[in-house]
Amino acid sequence: MKSYLWTTFKQNDMTSFLKQFFPLSLLIAITFLFSCNVESTNNRTTKSTSSQSVAATHQAILKTLPFDDTSDFERADKGFIATRKDPIIKNPDGSIAMDLSWFDFLKKDAPTSVNPSLWRQSQLNSKHGLYQVTDGIYQVRGFDLANMTLLATDNGWIVIDPLTTEAVAKAAMDLVDEQLGKKPIKAVLITHSHADHFGGIKGVINEADIKNGVEVIAPEGFYEHSISENIIGGNAMKRRAMYMFGHLLPLDTTGMVGNGLGQKISAGMLGILQPTITINETGQKVTIDGLELVFQNTPEAEAPAECMFYIPKYKAFCQAEEINHNLHNLYTLRGAQVRNGSKWAKYIDETIQLFGDKTAVSFGSHHWPTWGKSDILELWTKQRDLYKFIHDETLYLANNGLTMNEIAEQIELPQSLSNFFANRGYYGTLSHNSKAQYQLYFGWFDGNPANLNALPPDAAAAHYVEYMGGAAAILEKVQTDIEKGNYRWAAMVLNHVVFADPDNQQARNLLATVYEQLAFRAESGPWRNFYLTGAQELQEGINTKHLVGVTNSNAIIVNLPLANFYDYMAVRLDRSQVKGKTYTFNMIFPDINETISLYLVNDVLHNRPGVLAENPNTTITMDKSVFNDVVTKKTTGLKMVLSGKIKIEGSKSDYADFQKMVGKPFDLLFNIVEP
Repeated sequence: MKSYLWTTFKQNDMTSFLKQFFPLSLLIAITFLFSCNVESTNNRTTKSTSSQSVAATHQAILKTLPFDDTSDFERADKGFIATRKDPIIKNPDGSIAMDLSWFDFLKKDAPTSVNPSLWRQSQLNSKHGLYQVTDGIYQVRGFDLANMTLLATDNGWIVIDPLTTEAVAKAAMDLVDEQLGKKPIKAVLITHSHADHFGGIKGVINEADIKNGVEVIAPEGFYEHSISENIIGGNAMKRRAMYMFGHLLPLDTTGMVGNGLGQKISAGMLGILQPTITINETGQKVTIDGLELVFQNTPEAEAPAECMFYIPKYKAFCQAEEINHNLHNLYTLRGAQVRNGSKWAKYIDETIQLFGDKTAVSFGSHHWPTWGKSDILELWTKQRDLYKFIHDETLYLANNGLTMNEIAEQIELPQSLSNFFANRGYYGTLSHNSKAQYQLYFGWFDGNPANLNALPPDAAAAHYVEYMGGAAAILEKVQTDIEKGNYRWAAMVLNHVVFADPDNQQARNLLATVYEQLAFRAESGPWRNFYLTGAQELQEGINTKHLVGVTNSNAIIVNLPLANFYDYMAVRLDRSQVKGKTYTFNMIFPDINETISLYLVNDVLHNRPGVLAENPNTTITMDKSVFNDVVTKKTTGLKMVLSGKIKIEGSKSDYADFQKMVGKPFDLLFNIVEP
């Protein structure tokens, strides 16, 4: 792939400018968190068998949790109507968006290589097809990480959370039409600002449908957060998401078995449409084609913008992603802003007060529904108390002098919460969620001066290895800990050896074996995926053969607000190219009546939306629609300049020079398990 949108020209200043204008690498880098489509591989160098220590952990889990309680399986099967005859859902380009048979291996008993509690959760999540929740409410589950729900109105449907990508959303809707009869979509309701809940919207409606009266309902701030939440740190988040969601792992009993919250994220085209109805307060009522919805606005808990709602006609409550059948993340391992467990709990408590006495069925954006007032209130109450306990106990221990890691080691849920399957750490964990609440209040520093300015990992590793008698001595000593099942300590020690000498393949293989044992023991899907991906990269290295391609996220890119777009450009600056240069540029977009000025000063790029600078180096004028067409490669900047649709005034060479500063793409496949 070339770095810029235009072929290199050398004839004059104009073409020198053109070849630098809007670097493609910048735009390709702005892809959403879930947009990486990768090919599973089964060629890891070794596959360990589980150790006696892992087996002991599994036995303890089997004795602790009520595995003889099959009520979740009964709920997950309840109302099943049908699933697709062809399990493979393809994108328009022929690539696989989702294969519903990928997790058929889960139908067997739990192997020794998977925590039996995680296996149970994955069995539940892997059920797929169309289900009736109650009269007038249906769900398509298992086609993606999330569910798509349909509410019957007087004459059609309200579609809730149309999955991640267009192909799976269309396949889900096709199944609905096939089984229930085709009816018009009256509205699409998006519960929150995460891509697995809105990305497939254009698989069910389009812009023309909106012009014809179809509503798009979303919470306040949805559009802004959806297209900007993961941009500034997007490259690092995407790399870590490869670990968290097991994108690079085989789908088998020694690989990825599910993510706890759902099985797997679909691959394909993401889309977004602007809301026509915004939910901005609790108690707000919206009626669509005769069906009334009563909303509860819940921002800044599970998502920056989120809402839940009650449907009086059906005595049903949509819990979105605030209430689930697992412990969710107060900090997500891919990297994101920390969430406040106390605020999360207060929203659920508000739900109990507002709708607890009215609700006959509670369904969510993930997992399976819950029926009956008693079971519903048990779920809601224990989910509420789960997040509040983690928040409060963390702060209690912190105020008694314990640090983040000490709290994570000591904190323990009361049995009434921990023995409830819906509170288990299949996605979030008690360990990293307690660390999140510590970070929320106290940040990264634990107060110990030794940690105030610690050495970076590679430098520290070299000293650790030297102090411990060298790599050979460590590799000999660590075998004893491995045999005893002291995998956490073994991982720490071996990590030092690898960081001190990344070419020590013996250490890499041994650390990979330790990671595999930690994975086999893990109850959390993301923890298992992190360990196994680390093991794979230690043995194989980072190999681009696992990457099939990058999903087309043009709909996200072209809808970035100008300020967000140029904030990202500021992050992209290569300071070695800036060297004290000072530039000012004006960008004018007449068709949307927006302007923005850019100021490069003191090696920092600022932008001022709605402001035009006096005496800029360069002014560029074009319609936003033209900009979008260039971004999506429907045309080229050169053609638009020659046609007069892009007008350039002032110094073209100055802007070309500026573009060089932001032209180098981030490396997606940066090192994680080695320096």
